[in-house]
Amino acid sequence: MIRVVLVDDDPLVRSGLGLILGGAPDLEIVGQADDGRAALALVAEQRPDVVLMDIRMPVMDGIEATARLRSVPTPPRVIVLTTFGADDHVVRALSAGAAGFLLKDTPPADIVEAVRRVAAGEPMLSPAVVRTLIERVTKEQEPGRSAQARERLASLTDREREIAEAVARGLSNAQIASELYLSVPTVKAHVGHVFTKLGVDNRVQVAICVLDAAGS
Repeated sequence: MIRVVLVDDDPLVRSGLGLILGGAPDLEIVGQADDGRAALALVAEQRPDVVLMDIRMPVMDGIEATARLRSVPTPPRVIVLTTFGADDHVVRALSAGAAGFLLKDTPPADIVEAVRRVAAGEPMLSPAVVRTLIERVTKEQEPGRSAQARERLASLTDREREIAEAVARGLSNAQIASELYLSVPTVKAHVGHVFTKLGVDNRVQVAICVLDAAGS
C-alpha cells in the first residue's frame, strides 16, 4: 500500500481528494492537515510515502513545508497540487524539492497515477507545467547556459540522449520502454547513467538541462 497524506486548508478539497484516492486499491489515506506546520507533525507521526500539498495555506505555506520535509529522516515524496499554474509557483515548488506539480483541475485518474508514479520515484508534471518550464527557460535564458547544457548532453550516448529527451517530455520509464522498444530495467539503467553523466539526482533536473540546451 502507498501511504498518502493530504494537506489543504479547504476541507472540501481534502474530502474530494480522499474520495478520489481512497477508491484506489493500492492507496491508503493515513492523515489530513489544513496547513504546512500541521503537515510536518502529521508526517513525523504517520511516515507517509507521498504527500499531496497545497501551496497557499495559513500558518505555513506548502512550499516552505515541502522544503522542510527534505530534512526529515526518510522524507516523503511531495506532489504540489494547486489551482495556481503561474511559473513562479512551479519553479519555487520544484526548487523546494517537490517531485510533482499538478493543477487541481487534473482528471482524477491522472491524480491517482501521479501518486503511484511519484511513489515509485518518478517525478510527475502535468503537460501545462512542462509548458511552463519551457516558457520559463526560454524567457530567462542566461548567457552561456544553453551552450553549457549542450556540452553536458554531448557526454551522453545516442541512446542516453533519446532517454533524456523522453524524460524531458514527462514520460515514465514504462512509457519510454514502450516508445523505444526497450525493457523497463534497461530504461532504468539508462536513466541512471544519464543522472551520473549530467551530474543530477532527479528527472526534473534532466528535463531542465534538455530544455536549456534547446534554448537560443
